[in-house]
Amino acid sequence: MWHHSLAYEPITSQRRRRYVAMMSAMAQLRSATSSSHQRLEKRLDVKSRFTDLRAYREHLKKMWGFCAALESRLAADSFGGALPDYDARRKLPLLTHDLVALGESEGGLASLPRCAAVAREMDAAAAFGCAYVLEGATLGGRTLLPLVQSRMGFTSSHGARYLASYGDNVAAMWRDFGSALDGWCCVAERRHAAMQAAVATFDILGDWLCGAP
Repeated sequence: MWHHSLAYEPITSQRRRRYVAMMSAMAQLRSATSSSHQRLEKRLDVKSRFTDLRAYREHLKKMWGFCAALESRLAADSFGGALPDYDARRKLPLLTHDLVALGESEGGLASLPRCAAVAREMDAAAAFGCAYVLEGATLGGRTLLPLVQSRMGFTSSHGARYLASYGDNVAAMWRDFGSALDGWCCVAERRHAAMQAAVATFDILGDWLCGAP
């Protein structure tokens, strides 16, 4: 018979801290950002943004401005060497491809507003926290892609490359990102920095896409 001593231990702050310490960095990050994530999803009106061409184009432009600002501050070496494939994870080239397919010019894209609120300087843990938000969006993109395909006829190769992101490799890329994050954020200080950066990024993205509440 197994002895589940924790099952009979009173719920104390010490037990709670012990439980949190046992969680992976990825699990802690998911828990810490849960309310921010839900708040962003509530603010986004999926039906209006992804079933109407004008609104879809405007959404992509806003995401372009956000990613242009954030990704200009991140490089593969921003993650302490723990995420060497970061350049393959950049979202800006996908957004550029989609917007050009929708009729935007390269010159027009260069003049789009960029989100000035993203962090200008960050350590590797904070970089992981920021990247967590955009990497997580690749999972949501898989559910939005069929909607865009059925309503507007765009595909993973024309007009919806950003939503398709890594294609059949989305799950694998997400797992690899989680492993890299867990490996780097292996101490409480780094985990805390990653969580703070992720929460801030969710809130900044929400205000950028939807306007300050």
